[in-house]
Amino acid sequence: MATLTATKFQSFSEALCEKVHNLGSDALKVYLTNATPNAATHTVKANVAEIAGGNGYTAGGIAVTVTASSQTGGTYTLAVNVDTTITATGAVGPYTHYVLYNDTATNDELIAFWPIGSSVTLANGDTQRIQLSSPLITLS
Repeated sequence: MATLTATKFQSFSEALCEKVHNLGSDALKVYLTNATPNAATHTVKANVAEIAGGNGYTAGGIAVTVTASSQTGGTYTLAVNVDTTITATGAVGPYTHYVLYNDTATNDELIAFWPIGSSVTLANGDTQRIQLSSPLITLS
C-alpha cells in the first residue's frame, strides 16, 4: 500500500479554534474529486466538486470511523479507520484526490486532502481500495 500524505486546508485551523469541529464525535467523511483542491482558498465541500455518485460510489463520500480521540501530555491524536473498497457497477470517476470533510458542520467544512497520483477511472467490475493511515491528525 502506498502512503498518502495529507495537506491540511488552511481554514481548518480557524474552524477548529472557533468550535466548528468536534473531531471526536462529528461525522467525518472522505469523498472523491477530480478537481484540484486549493489549501489556501477552499473552505467548504461546495468549493471542491465531488465526482458523481452512482455505479458503486455513494455521493457524499465514505464514512470515517473514529477509533480514538484523546490527548496525552498536551498532544491530541485523532485515530481513524478508513479502509473500504469501491466496486464499480459502471464507470466511476475520473478522480485525482481524496478529500476529508466534516459532514456534521453546518457548511461541510473541509479538513484535508490527499493526492492519489494519476487520474483514476474505474470501469465496470474494477475495484479501488481506499485506506487512510491512522493517526489521521496529531496536534501538539
